[in-house]
Order: sequence, then C-alpha cells, then structure tokens
Amino acid sequence: MSDFPELTAAMRSVDAYYKERGIFQDRFGFGHKPAIVVVDFAYGWTDDAYAGGSRRLDEPVARTRELLDFVRHRKIPVPVIYTTMPYHPEAGDQPFKTAADKSGKKFRPWDDRACRIDDRVAPTPLDLVIEKENASAFFGTHLAPYLIELHCDTLLITGCSTSACIRATATDAKSYRFKPIIIRDCVGDRAPAAHDWTLFDIQARFADVVSLNNVLSHLERLGPPAASREQKQI
Repeated sequence: MSDFPELTAAMRSVDAYYKERGIFQDRFGFGHKPAIVVVDFAYGWTDDAYAGGSRRLDEPVARTRELLDFVRHRKIPVPVIYTTMPYHPEAGDQPFKTAADKSGKKFRPWDDRACRIDDRVAPTPLDLVIEKENASAFFGTHLAPYLIELHCDTLLITGCSTSACIRATATDAKSYRFKPIIIRDCVGDRAPAAHDWTLFDIQARFADVVSLNNVLSHLERLGPPAASREQKQI
C-alpha cells in the first residue's frame, strides 16, 4: 500500500474496519462518455526552481503525456480540460496557503511562467484551459456546465497535488454526480505519505483510483468517432 510501514499498517486497519461493516466498498466504474482534466501541471508546481514545485511530479507528468498522446493520436473523442492559477500580482485578492506563497530569495519568485502549463503536457487549440482560484477544478469555474453540455458523465483526473487539488476536484465531481476516476500513475504530490494516504482515502469514499493501463484499455474500446472510421474504410 505504501513505502511507509506505519502508514501501511494504518491503512490496512482502516480497510479492515470498512470491510467488516460493509461500507465504502462500491466502485463508480467507467460511464459512457469520459473527459480528461489535467489539474495544475503548470511550472509553479512541476519546476522545483519554485518553492512549491517538485521533481516528484516528473513521472506523473510523463504518464499524463502518455495518456494525452494516446487519445490524440487515435482521435478518440475525449474532451481535455486543463486548470491553472491566474497570475494577477497587483490584485487585492492574493493567493493564501498556496504554491504561490512568498518564499524569499532562495527560490524563483512566483511569476507569469509559474501559471503556464508545462510544455511536456501542453494543451492544443482544441483543449479548454480554465483559470481557478481554489483547490477544486469545479469551485468558481464553469467546468460542471461545460461537461454537462458535452454530455460527459465520467471525469478522468490527472495532475497535482494529490492531497489538495486532486482530492477537492474528485470530491466535487462526485457531488455533481459525475463518475470521478483518478489515474494513479498520473497524479502526484510533494509529500509521498500524503499522496499514499489520500489515494487510499479517496478510493474508499469519493472516487475510483485506477491504473493508467486500465484507463487506456477502456479508452481504446471507445475508438475514434464514426466519421473517422468511415474515412478509413473508403
């Protein structure tokens, strides 16, 4: 379960308690139409030159790139949404307790680059980029109506940080009655213990936590849109 023996023991104890009482055992499963959300894979989080950045995100970024390439190269009809933080250094409502906290001279100051999506998972002109002021990709944004407009019922969640924005996004997705699917390989956190516990706890109550391979197998079954299949046959 975890590289931390005491945490593993705690999770096993909690899991046994849940199973004994028959609670938190269900799964959402994949719905009929998924969308992908890439939460906060901007340089302020992925580049450790910033105080809030971490190299621990390199692998989740790489695996998210694998997911995006899979969907785009096969022309699978899955909307992709990105989130990041707006950069407004002179505004009266400044971020508090975020990656943008002032860190002194040791690290690169928070700037407009910090809010730009990492080029390794760069959006295309077809993708939606949402600026959010809070942890959840839903709170104060139009993500929910956008997904409803596109008839999406499932949200494939990637990004960071697992213990904050990923958790908040999954919780709100469930609240809006979407099926939240966190892709384990595609999310990360500065703190590995927080990452492990959060995925365990979310799996129990707010989302399914699945592997990237599992997701790719499901997406492959969706295939390209009908028009693309017809063109190949001509």
